[in-house]
Amino acid sequence: MPAQGKHRRPKSTSLGRGLAAVTTGGAVLALPVIGATSAFAAPAPAAPQAVAPAAVVAQANSAAKAAPAKHSVVAGETLSKIAREHSVSGGWEKLYEGNRKIVGSNPDLIHPGIKLVIGAKSAASSDDKSSKASPSAARGASADRADRSERIDVAPVAKAAPAAAKEAVTYTNDLDGWIRESLAVMAEQGIPGTYEGIHRNIMRESSGNPNAINNWDSNAVKGTPSKGLLQVIDPTFQAYHVPGTSTDSYDPVANITAACNYAADRYGSIDNVFGAY
Repeated sequence: MPAQGKHRRPKSTSLGRGLAAVTTGGAVLALPVIGATSAFAAPAPAAPQAVAPAAVVAQANSAAKAAPAKHSVVAGETLSKIAREHSVSGGWEKLYEGNRKIVGSNPDLIHPGIKLVIGAKSAASSDDKSSKASPSAARGASADRADRSERIDVAPVAKAAPAAAKEAVTYTNDLDGWIRESLAVMAEQGIPGTYEGIHRNIMRESSGNPNAINNWDSNAVKGTPSKGLLQVIDPTFQAYHVPGTSTDSYDPVANITAACNYAADRYGSIDNVFGAY
């Protein structure tokens, strides 16, 4: 019996088996089937970058800008002066309204060291009614009045939308600065007068000394000596004191403003005064 040879059948790859197939009509090429023998990993999608929505960023910026500021009162300051420096819409009345508990019942008397909140109320209400304020309401909130019969209406200062903040005005602590600050208060109150008219009368009455006092004339004899830059007696100062300025008759700005208020009532303007008044 012939020995049977053992032959190993060569392995054929699936690719080789798929290349050719013999039929009765001839050889036909067949495409290899790849998906069954090998797999390829699909590339992982890139992780999306976290982007803060524009609305969130805008809201954060708006909140940061709307945050109320604080102002520490120093000697010689008034609500009117602070309101102008911080461009408070509505003037000193709006500033007083938001700080009534801190200031107390007298807006003319503010103590050094107290901290005023600037813009707290306007920031809280801007989301609800900033665009619904009526002109008459704005006029009522912003009208300043002098203690005399003549009154001039002040144009409303309410703004429809927040605008760029006005540059804060500062005044030098000297005669020039006192006169200019008084003129700013007078303009708000509708009190007439010019720099030249005020300066001329100050130099005649006190030579520019805010602590000047007359202890020898008839007023002094009555116990009411003339005081300050424009030599105003206490009864006149109290009668013509302008709200928002200091209640100290020696205060330069308060003294000038009250004297000009009195001169406007008696003579039409401080510019019409050329002697004792």
